[in-house]
This record gives sequence, C-alpha cells and structure tokens, in this order.
Amino acid sequence: MSSTRPTTPTARVLDEGDERAVRRLLDTDPVAGCVIAGRVERSGTAAAALGAPLWGFGAGRDLDAVCLAGANLIPFALPGAERASAVAFAERARRAGRRCSTIVGPAEAVDPLWELLAPHWGPARDHRPRQPLMAIEGPPAVAPEPRVRPVRPGEVEVLFPAAVAMFTEEVGVSPLRGDGGAGYRARVAELVGAGQSLAWIEDGQVLFKAEIGAVSRAVCQVQGVWVSPAVRGRGIGTAGTAAVVEYARSAIAPVVSLYVNDFNAPARASYARVGFREVGRYASVLF
Repeated sequence: MSSTRPTTPTARVLDEGDERAVRRLLDTDPVAGCVIAGRVERSGTAAAALGAPLWGFGAGRDLDAVCLAGANLIPFALPGAERASAVAFAERARRAGRRCSTIVGPAEAVDPLWELLAPHWGPARDHRPRQPLMAIEGPPAVAPEPRVRPVRPGEVEVLFPAAVAMFTEEVGVSPLRGDGGAGYRARVAELVGAGQSLAWIEDGQVLFKAEIGAVSRAVCQVQGVWVSPAVRGRGIGTAGTAAVVEYARSAIAPVVSLYVNDFNAPARASYARVGFREVGRYASVLF
C-alpha cells in the first residue's frame, strides 16, 4: 500500500508567456494591484524586462498569486490564496536572501508572508500592519489649490530637499545614506520628467509636494504627500491633494489611490475631506 506525502506549495519565476494570466489576476483588484500592474503594463512579465523576478503561484498557467521580488517585495493574492502563496513565496525569499528594503502590499498577502520570513529576516526596523488603502473615482470634494502644478525639469534641485525631508519623515531614514542620494535623486528626476511630480513652489520654496508614484491604465497611486512644516495646519495638504487628484484623473488614470498610516489621523481626515474612501488595507515591513 502506498501513501502520498503532502507537498509544500511552490512558486515559479514567471516569463513573457505568463503576462495574460498576470493581468487577469491583477484585474481582480485594480486598486490593490496598481503597483505591479503598472510595471507589467510597461515592461511585461519577463524578469529581464521588469528588472526583477516576478514569482507566480497557481496551477498550470492559472495564477492565484504573484510577488514582485525587487527593491520592494510586493505580494498580491486572490482571497483565500494568501496563506498557501505566502508559504511558496517565503521559501523562495529565504533561499534568495533579503534583497529588498521593504515588504509592502495588500495586508492580507503581506501579513502571512512576514510571519514566515520574520524568523529569518527579522527584526524589522519598522512594521506598519494597518495602512488604510483609499481611492477616489470622481472629482475632489474640496476646491483644488490652483498653485499646485507639475514640477518642471529645471526645478529638480528646488524640489529635492523637500523630497528628502518627506522621505526621512515618513520612512525614518535618510535617502542620502549609502550612495549619497544618487539613486533617490534619479528617481525624483524620473518622476518630474514623466509629469508625475506636482508641487506648490513659491519664492524658491516648496510648500506642498506629491508624486504619482505608480501608474496603471485603470489606477494611479499618489505617494510622498508632504507639506512644509512652516505652513502646516492651514489646509494646504487638503487643497493640494485635491489638485493632485484633479490632475491625475485628467492626465494619468481615472481612479486615484493612496495608502496612509492608520496612526496619522490628520492625514486620514484630510484625505476623507478630499473624497477618498477606504477600499482595503496595506501593510509595510521596513528594513
């Protein structure tokens, strides 16, 4: 009499032949899957084109989950597949070693993945398990600040100190460490060149800034919202974000999303006033 031993779920590295299946999977939740979807729409699913491997989990060519294993480790899974896919992705991540600075994505996929990786990769520098994912599909509910506009290429040096301040305040470390900020400066310039960086600049000072950091055909994700400490408490963040929404809806994608730390009550209230509604939950693990 023979017995069948249970097998551990496994993940595989996807290639260009998997693009249709990946798109079908991400289409099940365009807001939560925006970051990966934007990369796939731009570059396809082959690791060489993406600049990082995209792991897939599922039977045959059908996919229940994917995980982009780049500078950020970003999992995405169908409801009910989070635990099994986390086992498969964690096994690959352990073998590869930690190469990411953050695990980030839908909390239902991040939570079990981090639970499995924590004994090997922990402790994390910060763990943010509750980050409301918010979206707006119509016009903003408050008047946009008319002085918020796309940053011009010649203004990168004006914008950069504000971008560094935002990153340091939000992430808890300076983006200037390691390479002196060369990589971060290149990213800031890339977003400016793509028309995805907006700011209110007055007398050479940035009063408000935000980036549209991820873009798919259906959804874009606002990141890096920042108000100069000198002018906080005046409603600039709310009106500035409304301006970003108005611009993004007309020039980038019909649905605008963002995620915010649950403990940042002022920001959550501001986004609610703009018209954002909570549609899910993200989680982040920072190293």
